[in-house]
Amino acid sequence: MFTYFLRRFLILCLTLLGITFVTFMLIKTLPGDPVQGLIGERAEQETVERIRKELGSDQPFVRQYRGYLKFIVTGDLGTSYYTNRKVVDDLKAKCLHTFELAFAAMLFASLSGILLGTLMAVTRGSILDRLGLLISAGGISLPVFWLGLTLMLIFAFLIPLLPPSGMGEGELIYLILPASTLGINSAAYIVRITRSSLLEVLSQPYITTARSKGLTKRKVVLKHALKNALLPIITLIGLDFGSYLNGSVLTETIFGWDGVGRYAVEGIMRRDYPVVMGTVLVGAAFFVFINFLVDLIYLYLDPRIRVRE
Repeated sequence: MFTYFLRRFLILCLTLLGITFVTFMLIKTLPGDPVQGLIGERAEQETVERIRKELGSDQPFVRQYRGYLKFIVTGDLGTSYYTNRKVVDDLKAKCLHTFELAFAAMLFASLSGILLGTLMAVTRGSILDRLGLLISAGGISLPVFWLGLTLMLIFAFLIPLLPPSGMGEGELIYLILPASTLGINSAAYIVRITRSSLLEVLSQPYITTARSKGLTKRKVVLKHALKNALLPIITLIGLDFGSYLNGSVLTETIFGWDGVGRYAVEGIMRRDYPVVMGTVLVGAAFFVFINFLVDLIYLYLDPRIRVRE
């Protein structure tokens, strides 16, 4: 088990190193000059050269990348070109907001998806099963921006129960609409994966044996079948949670949620390289770490992995 843990941890570190290199290279090859955007097109050339020297953008690529890695090791992600604030300080606050939104969305998607998928599997062919398939197909098909605006129109204007946007003072009511918008698509996928995985497990011989022993249907499903059907579901939940932490740009923009997504978009529009690199690195670290945790959960759910390792 320790070997498995060590190997996964080394893969995590190498993945993050590769992401920093690729991202740094791509940003440096983008057209445009951040210095020109910072001080304007009519600035004198001497001023431009001086600021480039202060920012270090006049150095060769390898030297710039090496210097950036040194900053990362010390926990410094640089300073924003425009606000002159530490990127780490901004990300600390914005990551908490995004994590709060992602956790709420994943909790909603996981509970509703697994519950509905399980009910559909045990009542295969019923009206509930067919209705669930129809609802999940709609959840997969609807784009996030349309869904968010529709929910806002219904529950904030036509039926004024929830606030349309903003974060308020941290009240839970402000989290309901954005979390639902972000989680509905994942819930639809989890419903289908849970249903198909559970149906496959329920057809196995050991389930027939458990039923022949006189166990109740509830015990057979929850104790024997559902645990063995969880592997693909856990994988999907981990991937979706990582994508929430990185890809909630539309949801945060629609509902005015002050998170990492909006912060990254502002940095891209301004060509604020430290902000872009910081958000990409933090997002990649979250995503890789979540998948690392999923691999460890596999050790608990599937004894065959422990035997092989």
